[in-house]
Amino acid sequence: MNFETLLIDQDKRGVVSLTLNRPKKRNALSAKMIDELTNFAVSLTSDIRIVIIQGAGSLFCAGGDLEWMNAQIKADRTTRIAAARKLALMLKALNELPVPLIAKLHGAAYGGGVGLACVCDFVISCPNVKFGFTETRLGLIPATIGPYVVGKMGEAKAREVFMSAKIFSEVDAKSLNIVSEISDDLDQSVEDQINSYLKTAPKAVGEAKALVRSLGATIDDKVIERTIEQLADIWEGEEARHGIEAFFSKTKPRWAN
Repeated sequence: MNFETLLIDQDKRGVVSLTLNRPKKRNALSAKMIDELTNFAVSLTSDIRIVIIQGAGSLFCAGGDLEWMNAQIKADRTTRIAAARKLALMLKALNELPVPLIAKLHGAAYGGGVGLACVCDFVISCPNVKFGFTETRLGLIPATIGPYVVGKMGEAKAREVFMSAKIFSEVDAKSLNIVSEISDDLDQSVEDQINSYLKTAPKAVGEAKALVRSLGATIDDKVIERTIEQLADIWEGEEARHGIEAFFSKTKPRWAN
């Protein structure tokens, strides 16, 4: 598979390294990257046993691409709904991968980057990684990632960080159930996880993962459609328009102290 925004490398064991490859844009989720992540997920072949997702450059993922968000604010509702649905279905496709999905985090994960971590089965972070749901600083909300974030963290813990836009550490992220392990040697920790899975029966792993999902928080089409509508509603709001305009003009939004 050849992509513009992703690097794909598969070894002879069936382990795929999936690298977000927009380092100059801090691996922000553009329309193209969203489409390519979906295409990767739905095109997974039976010889793939494990997927490792990581980011190129200085950080994992800075969240949604602000130029993409700005385009949605200027679009009509039909276009906004279509864009929000693509984002939601990308997360759904990754969440439902029939193989283990392991996140390898460095630098930072904001907004949609945390959402990507929350659709993974195991998340390994190196020290000194920053996390945050920064959408509300811009008059937006973390809508389509919400079901996966709250499913991972639980409502009580999600309320601590979901709305405040505060930046928190990998230690905090571990206590919030976003991060599974903090490691000084990411490569070795990832390899340890790989070696565990390579001792298991692939079909059984997929069935066990599907069972866990079915026993956890309900993330069905109704829930996903609600988050799509909420995101489109927010994009139509005056706060979002003002917040995005303030960002691009390098001025403070009126609510910032």
